[in-house]
Amino acid sequence: MTSKEIRELAPAEITTQLRETREKLLQLRLRKNTGQVEKPHLLREYRKDIARLETILKQKNTPKAA
Repeated sequence: MTSKEIRELAPAEITTQLRETREKLLQLRLRKNTGQVEKPHLLREYRKDIARLETILKQKNTPKAA
């Protein structure tokens, strides 16, 4: 998910997307520990998506300086 796509979402949608991405990351980590990961590059991708979501959510929630 790109930053541009995330910025178009409402804060509630970003929170939902953040929760879903964290769940995907958790499931992927569990599969990695059992040796069943087919796409290990997704671990890094999900971590970066979580960071993007958190950053943009924080920017939207802080009041803008005048």
